Amino acid sequence: MSVVSSVLVPYSSYLRVYEPLAAFPGPERAHWARYAERSSFPTAQDELRRSLADLAATPPVGVPAHESADAFVAEADGVVCVCPWRTRLRGWLALEELEGMFPAMVFDAVLPPVVRGQALTDHERWRERNPDARPWIRTAVWQVPVRWFVLFADEEREYREAGEDGGPPVLRYRTPMVQARRRLARALRTLRETVDEGPLTEGLVDVGRWLEEFHPRALVELDYGGLVHALPARDLAGDHSAADVAEGIAALRSGDSDGASTAYARLAERWRAVQHRQFAN
Repeated sequence: MSVVSSVLVPYSSYLRVYEPLAAFPGPERAHWARYAERSSFPTAQDELRRSLADLAATPPVGVPAHESADAFVAEADGVVCVCPWRTRLRGWLALEELEGMFPAMVFDAVLPPVVRGQALTDHERWRERNPDARPWIRTAVWQVPVRWFVLFADEEREYREAGEDGGPPVLRYRTPMVQARRRLARALRTLRETVDEGPLTEGLVDVGRWLEEFHPRALVELDYGGLVHALPARDLAGDHSAADVAEGIAALRSGDSDGASTAYARLAERWRAVQHRQFAN
């Protein structure tokens, strides 16, 4: 096994949408139906390792030349649902977000201007042919955005320690699309009635628009992803961030500003500790 294939990438978390096969056009539906019959599937860690290997190439590959034919597969109420990786599309979108996040010399060293320029040109041409395309996956690094937790309830939390069932640790939430949209709408209404417009409100509006693009019988998943490899088991076991967010919003709705502040402080302290690990040796 190579170093690239065995390394754990600990910093990415994900918000995913799994759509039923019926949501896809005929040829693509047939592909995913065959794909879902496989006995095993590549993981998010596999995708990240491939991306790291591309960046290590000479010259580096910022965005894959071809779109991924892989997906995550889940079952909801007996219905097979898939979440296409769309690695190439997400790579283009990530490049747009990276501009300005790093010093120019660092960014140019990792992804030379000629590489970024070619990727931008390819994306513009592709977008002309696919104006309505959107990713099924959103990614965050060294955090789980607060707005993502709004979509879920604590009872939908699934935590599995390393070694259970012979697999790696898992911390995730899953909920039907109708529940996610309902919770988001209620939280947004509460925030607009009780606090000034701010990043959380704007973030919820953005997530809401994204969710509206998908099939109403889709499944929404928040996955701690690689973060489970960076955090101690005791921290993962005690992490009930969706409950903290729900408690804070409920407190705002009832006019209990102290209760809302307490819930937010608990959440902020937990994720501040996680983000500090980004800079640890």
